[in-house]
Amino acid sequence: MTAAGLTATRGGPLRGRVRAPGDKSISHRALILGAMASGTTEITGLLEGEDVKRTAAAMAAFGARVERLGDGRWRVEGQGGFSEPLDVIDCGNAGTGVRLIMGAAAGFDLSATFTGDASLRGRPMNRVLKPLGEMGASWIARSGGRLPLTLRGGGLKHTAYRLPEPSAQVKSAVLLAGLHAQGGAEVIEPEATRDHTERMLRAFGAQVEITPMADGARRIIVPGGQSLSGTEVVVPGDPSSAAFPLVAALITPGSEVTVEGVLLNPLRAALFTTLQEMGADLVIANVREEGGDQVGDVTARHSALRGVVAPPERAAAMIDEYPILAIAAAFAEGPTIMRGIGEMRVKESDRIALTAAGLAACGVGVEEEPEGLIVNGTARANHPVAGGGRVTTHGDHRIAMSHLILGLAAEAPVSVDEPGMIATSFPGFVEMMTGLGAQIQTSELQPA
Repeated sequence: MTAAGLTATRGGPLRGRVRAPGDKSISHRALILGAMASGTTEITGLLEGEDVKRTAAAMAAFGARVERLGDGRWRVEGQGGFSEPLDVIDCGNAGTGVRLIMGAAAGFDLSATFTGDASLRGRPMNRVLKPLGEMGASWIARSGGRLPLTLRGGGLKHTAYRLPEPSAQVKSAVLLAGLHAQGGAEVIEPEATRDHTERMLRAFGAQVEITPMADGARRIIVPGGQSLSGTEVVVPGDPSSAAFPLVAALITPGSEVTVEGVLLNPLRAALFTTLQEMGADLVIANVREEGGDQVGDVTARHSALRGVVAPPERAAAMIDEYPILAIAAAFAEGPTIMRGIGEMRVKESDRIALTAAGLAACGVGVEEEPEGLIVNGTARANHPVAGGGRVTTHGDHRIAMSHLILGLAAEAPVSVDEPGMIATSFPGFVEMMTGLGAQIQTSELQPA
């Protein structure tokens, strides 16, 4: 019995201008804060992938009126808080969505049951549950704090929580819970992580105090008893999604691709810096401010890349981009060393293991470490990237898209299974890439 997959084949150069889909992190937060607020929130540029749609449905279940007005245009009528949902909240594959929603819901006197797809049900929630439990929330869950999970909120007290590892999701959950906790909440993060929650809380009228500490950490304080007011949110292009067509252009001879309106927040744009250090012809132009963040147009041209050491302190600012960085590294000259990336093992999948397995299946030398990955680039005239692999994705959209990009420049076609999950974060990925000239087709895969 065969199953449908996607296969990417080497072809001609990629050329054109495209716009990245809306940033997923900001899209989730816009819906959640809009639902917690009083009044109307108008959102433009919202990512309409499956993950974000699940969050929109969840906000409706918690009592907000959520309405799609047009392409990327949504309106949220918040009631100033959450009411108890009548049914189970199914977050699909949305790890960001479920963790942030649990944090928001913990501040209200209600019970809510959360579930998700097989991938999400296998992901640990203990890192979020621990600080919420310290604040007074309770829950019943499967072993390891896994979904399905029923959370009981309300009656929260102050916490001063130091993140044991960098995690914008854990930080955000605590801050959202702190809005309705006695005495608020304080988070100390040893390394700066994406700051969309802090920025957006302020845009919705909340007081947020951010103080640098002597050891380089940041203290973030949200006073309790705050109310939010609806506002307008412009969602910029997602740099994690922009990375796929840009890297495709860098590794495909003769290519030049521009992605317009990309978020350039310094806590999200570290991949671009790393690629430039590898020798990428990557130019950022037309930098401007939209919705409180810098955005710009990024142009990539085919480049001779060289291996680098990606600084571990940069990991938090590009944690979702390591799979596609590994693809660029495969086409570079010499090794690219990526360490301090243990967080990748608890994403939608064990992304270190799956990236290593996919590269190995395509003839690329790769070494897997507990919290690292070393890719031995093959950029020598007599040793091109072989390709030819069939990549098992375990339902991870970034693993699928990254290896399809590899297939566009490898000697032999590369196939991935379970392509339907790509729509969770990048609806229209195949259409965008084929519009640039990429050869990506639906294929029938024989059982492994």
